[in-house]
Amino acid sequence: MTEPESSPQLDLHEGEEIVEVIELSGNEEAAGDATGEVEEEGEDEGQWETEDEECMEVVQDDSDLTFTRHTKAVFCLSLDHKTNTLAVSGGEDDMAYVWRLSDGDVLLECTGHHDSVISASFSHDSALVVTGDMSGLIKVWDVESKVQIWSFEVGDMQWVEWHPCAHVLLAGTDEGSCWMWKVPSGECKTFPGTGCQATCGKFLADGKRAVVGYEDGTVRVWDLKQGSPLHVVKGQDSHQGPLTCITANDSGSLVLTGSVDCTAKLINPLTGKVVGVLSVPKSINDHVEKEQMDEAEANSNSVESVGFCNALPLAAVGYLDGTIGIWDVPSQTLRHKWQLQAGIVQLVWEEHSAIVYTGSLDGVVRVWDARTGRMESECCGHAAEILDFVVNKEASVIVSASGDRTAKVFCLQRPDR
Repeated sequence: MTEPESSPQLDLHEGEEIVEVIELSGNEEAAGDATGEVEEEGEDEGQWETEDEECMEVVQDDSDLTFTRHTKAVFCLSLDHKTNTLAVSGGEDDMAYVWRLSDGDVLLECTGHHDSVISASFSHDSALVVTGDMSGLIKVWDVESKVQIWSFEVGDMQWVEWHPCAHVLLAGTDEGSCWMWKVPSGECKTFPGTGCQATCGKFLADGKRAVVGYEDGTVRVWDLKQGSPLHVVKGQDSHQGPLTCITANDSGSLVLTGSVDCTAKLINPLTGKVVGVLSVPKSINDHVEKEQMDEAEANSNSVESVGFCNALPLAAVGYLDGTIGIWDVPSQTLRHKWQLQAGIVQLVWEEHSAIVYTGSLDGVVRVWDARTGRMESECCGHAAEILDFVVNKEASVIVSASGDRTAKVFCLQRPDR
């Protein structure tokens, strides 16, 4: 892991609104290559063609371990919540593996999928693992006994996630319906859609409600016991394009959504009202550059990832064009704006501090301090785009998944905050 050159401290004065813009161009060439690769892949019916691609040149590898069991792109991964010593990863090779972070040894091979595994995660108590593929086949595995204990098949699946404190699953499908199951009994409820994809969803903290985003820009807050929508955000209040991501704060009092319309919306799930719209202002140069691009390229930007900080009232929004915005939530003020040359795939906040991590199309995970607006470090080593990454509870380990067919473990060593 490389440490950036130190820069002068920012003098913050009480009540002052600051927008700190940091442009990083060191990986500009690599980023352009990565972005070009993704655009070319998209032309081939949306499939990832990573096996025969020419990968980016790896100048340095900061990782402490590389997991190489996957034979194609690694799409998803998760850490066990109990000890943070195990990872589960799923990929384009129709496989998922449960493996140890310390040595990469495989403890469980999750076989039987017939399409790319796009979701893989541990239950709240780390006793079970769910793996779901694009065709809608969902399997649950017992980690200790290493056996499959339940499976179900829905239509083409968009996502699946665990309940925060029970062995209950929620999944969204291409035809818009959402399914909820008790595992392993299989007791099931369905939440009807409107004929468009349920693109993202999340349980709220109380475990009694879930919030789901749809391809038509609407958001629904579902009562999980009654199976009916409590609120529907639609019309002028809704997004003007498909939702790409959704999250909620720890208390469940605020929901943050992102969309291809390049906005993020703050929603109160108790009332169903939009209480804020976060949109990063463009500079004059941005407008000039946009006018010079063709229409398809100019309209290709979108919000890719959103997240709430637990330590301070901040929210982060990451864009496909490489922009990252840090917002003060109460005042809805943009505090920092960072600009990368490579698109943001995902962002993750540290559990107990104002440190945010970003994974990009240039294959690099970067570490940022949202208080000062400075980049602290970056983790290099992948030869293709980052597709997913996680940070452990102690913020001492990053595990990343990439289109280069590997997952990497980075051990972070830096002063305690």
